Amino acid sequence: MAKKILVAMPLDKKHRDYLESQAKGHDVEFNYVEVEKITLDDVKDVNCIIGSIRRKWIKAAEKLEWLQIIYAGADLFTVPGLLKPETILTNASGAYNTEVAEHMLAMTFSLVRHFNKYMRNQVNHIWKQLDSITSVKGSTILVLGLGRIGSDYAKKVNALGAHVIGVKRTIKDKPDYIDEIHTIDEIDDLLGRADIVAMVLPGSEDTKHIINADRINKMKRGAYLINVGRGNAIEPNALKAALKSGQLAGAALDVTEPEPLPADDELWDCDNVIITPHIAGHLFLEEAREIIVEIAGKNLYRWLNNESLLNVVNRQLGY
Repeated sequence: MAKKILVAMPLDKKHRDYLESQAKGHDVEFNYVEVEKITLDDVKDVNCIIGSIRRKWIKAAEKLEWLQIIYAGADLFTVPGLLKPETILTNASGAYNTEVAEHMLAMTFSLVRHFNKYMRNQVNHIWKQLDSITSVKGSTILVLGLGRIGSDYAKKVNALGAHVIGVKRTIKDKPDYIDEIHTIDEIDDLLGRADIVAMVLPGSEDTKHIINADRINKMKRGAYLINVGRGNAIEPNALKAALKSGQLAGAALDVTEPEPLPADDELWDCDNVIITPHIAGHLFLEEAREIIVEIAGKNLYRWLNNESLLNVVNRQLGY
């Protein structure tokens, strides 16, 4: 009986040809559907889903054996009861390194050079010089989350002359582009040393509000905070208070709590905040799409040939 494969992501013909080539010799049926047009008929008998899909359709896919998501973060799909215990979940870790790391670097320079404030002045036709700036060269940057994205960002700021402190759950070795490496339980001793704290943490119960009022107060006064991981890693009221008091000189947020950020949230009007709508890692960069298709294709071949898959998510940990 044919394996039914639903592909829910925008693909060119070359991408479709590649995926289908990985299934050569097997009895499979491919169904390419736009995310917004998926129906119950598309999912009810499907064995594999590749791409982006709403969770209500995942629950309706009673025969689902494998879900290949197009995101690096998988926490939205590890909610208990969403997937059957036997369903394999794989992510797109490795696809967004360049895109997100460059977004973080742009945020870094925008903060320390006050570009966000100058842009507000430009809109209001105000010609005004602002106060002193921070140089990335010689600054201490604490990177919370040394996965592939965090490591790529660390390489970039290290090349610019920053002293880079990396934090991860477990330490196996120290890459050359990291000056110091520590575990997450040492964070309280590290925050006060950083001029910039850059967060690339996955979503989990362990990381929820990991940056709270107590930890913000341990940061160097006038430090900057960047977050491209999950919005709930920062306690929002503590963040707003620190931005108002000057404890934080500024923040750059690609993710927020809640999300989307309500139109009446006061963060929008803070001139020391940069907000982007969760687009640091997206399919805007063609390189990311190519890598995702490659991951999906390799996994499709492995799945059909009963081999272990790449990028399997630990559903207990959420990554």
